Order: sequence, then C-alpha cells, then structure tokens
Amino acid sequence: MLVSKMNRDFISISTLSPKELDLLLKEAQVMKQKRNLPLLQEKTIALLFEKPSLRTRLSFEMAMRQLGGHALYLSPQEVGMGKREPVPDVARVLSRYVDGIAARTLLHDSLLTLAEYSSVPVINALTDWEHPCQSLADLLTIHEKKGRLGGLNLAYIGDGNNVSNSLMLASSLVGMNFRIASPPGYEINKEILIQSQKFAAVSGSKITLTEDPIQAVRGADIVYSDVWVSMGQESESEKRRAAFARYQVNEELLSIANENALFMHPLPAHHGEEISKEMLESRHSVVFDQAENRLYAQKAVLVRLLLADNPKVAAI
Repeated sequence: MLVSKMNRDFISISTLSPKELDLLLKEAQVMKQKRNLPLLQEKTIALLFEKPSLRTRLSFEMAMRQLGGHALYLSPQEVGMGKREPVPDVARVLSRYVDGIAARTLLHDSLLTLAEYSSVPVINALTDWEHPCQSLADLLTIHEKKGRLGGLNLAYIGDGNNVSNSLMLASSLVGMNFRIASPPGYEINKEILIQSQKFAAVSGSKITLTEDPIQAVRGADIVYSDVWVSMGQESESEKRRAAFARYQVNEELLSIANENALFMHPLPAHHGEEISKEMLESRHSVVFDQAENRLYAQKAVLVRLLLADNPKVAAI
C-alpha cells in the first residue's frame, strides 16, 4: 500500500491534496479486497454522535472490528456534549481513554473545538458543514464503475448542504466536472464555492451553478440527489417541499443524462420526494454499492490516522 501523509485529523475533504486523495482511494480499494486486516489491534475509537445514524455507525464499528480494533458508541444522552459537559472537557477526557474520535455533530464548530482540545485524531463523521467520509465513498464508487474520475460530469440536484459541499470540493480536487441545480435560497455556500474554484483552476474541473435541473443533468455521467429536509430542519418541511417540488430525480429526468449514467444518493432517501419511488431499483442506481463503500473508505482513513508514520502500513 502506498503511504500518504494526512493531517492529524480528518475534518474536511479540502485538507487533502489531490495526491493524498488518490492514495486514500487506492488504499480503500485494497481494504475492499482484503477485508480482514488486523492492523488496528489494541486500538479503540470513540463514536461520539449527536445525531442518529445507520450507515455511519455501522461502517465505523465494522471497520474497527475487521481491522482488529474496537469502537465505543457514545449517544447524545450519555454525553450531552456542550450541555451536560463542555466540548473541550469531553475532548480531553476521551483523549485519555481512546486512540481516535469519530464525531457526528450538529454544529461544525463543535467538531473544530473537539479537534482543538483532543490529543488524538478526530474524524468528521458528519456536521452541518461537511460530510467528507461520504465523499470518499462516493469517489470510490464512481471510480469502480467508470474506471476514472477526471473529466466526468457529476450533476447534483438539490440542496446546497453538507453532502454537496464535500462533493463539490472532492470533485474539484480530482478534476471531475461538478454541476449543481438548486432553487433560489438553497444554493451552495459561497465559501465552499470559492475554495472549489481554486481547486478547479488547478485540476481543470468545471463548476456550474444553475436553478434548472434539466440543464444540470443533460449529458451527465453521474446524477446525485439528497433529501430536501435534513435532520434538524423538520420545522421547514412544508416550505422546503414547495421550493424543491420540481427537483425530483426520476426516470424522466435521468433520461436526459448519458445512457450509462449512474444514480447516487447518500441515504436515507425519502421515496416520492427527492426521488421517485422506483429510483433505487433503477438500472442506473449504485446507491447500495455506494453505501457499502463507506466501510472501505473509512477503513483507509482509520488506518492512515491511527497508524501515522508506522512502517507496517506500507507493507499492506
């Protein structure tokens, strides 16, 4: 396995260079071929979650188990981070017990504070700002299906949220063209856009912002969707459903994309809202491959962070 140098923490996909990102994806492919590699024996990570999860919790727990280590799940009720106990105190206590922290927080600032006060690596398992582990799995899936990343056209239909933030950054790093179609008021964050444009200027990626889903999807190699109403936005449900009504991904919209286009979704999906009820069963869908690849992408991150500068990593 090739050795890449990561920062001590994995907070944003933007902290990786294109070379580091490429090497992580190669490492994830190795992890998929060799599922049980006891590289993290006697290593333990804490899963510090403020939001419920199926894929994130399961993939991290199974990753540590297959790598010979352990994962401890800490629920919001048990920790009460920021309420029952200040974030810096949580970080310093956990650092005395575990070798790493995978945190799924309501606010990105909480994750940044956690990383600041932690003496062990911190992994972003989702915040309101980014979802970098999801983007790694997405790139791994696209490369498996298409054999490359550079020059492909990815159309993201929906909200400028944490998933689209990480995906735009990741696409611009690897030279994949990124198009996003969002209704007015729900566009991609300007700071993310500016950073992505800087990456794109180097990689050759083209970034397109539009309000028209048809324009975004036409000639696309990948069509990507996510929920209109994320956790914590329930009070905006009616407003959001009205705003996104013409942004549903269905077979009619997908017919505008390339013949062999992939359909992707990070799950959970709201059938009949952002996607039509048949989309996950479509011949274009790679959604469950995408979900499985969370396991291997996160294995690569865990090994890279928890075995930093360890020579045995290069011997995989």
